[in-house]
Amino acid sequence: MAEIVAVCTSRDKGTRKEPVASVVLKEGQGVVGDAHADCATHRQVSLLAEESVQKMADAGLMVGPGDFAENITTRGISLISLAKGTRLAMGEGAVLEVSQIGKECHSPCAIFRQMGWCIMPREGVFARVVRGGLLSPGDSIRIEEQHDHA
Repeated sequence: MAEIVAVCTSRDKGTRKEPVASVVLKEGQGVVGDAHADCATHRQVSLLAEESVQKMADAGLMVGPGDFAENITTRGISLISLAKGTRLAMGEGAVLEVSQIGKECHSPCAIFRQMGWCIMPREGVFARVVRGGLLSPGDSIRIEEQHDHA
């Protein structure tokens, strides 16, 4: 079963996020209280698989949830295999729609400078909030609507 491992927020953009007990997703805006909330972009919420974080840990970095500035760390779902437009139901009613897989890094982050590579450009997933709700670690994730890769 796919589940949320951690939910994380930060006050400033471009910084690591701190794991918190729960977050509130607001439709069309993102994570309430997060630096990226209220942004008028398709990248309202960021997700990264725990399995991706583990790759960096296996390479020798001391990293964990939020260290790649992701809002939601997942387990048991292949985020990078999802197509844009796929809808994910999380917790007790929140729905996210995948809007972007990977991202361009405009300047190397601290992880990249230390290791010479980073997972976020290839394995980070971004989504917009279709339906808001409360999310906490341990909440389930299920694919509500699957789209094919175009």
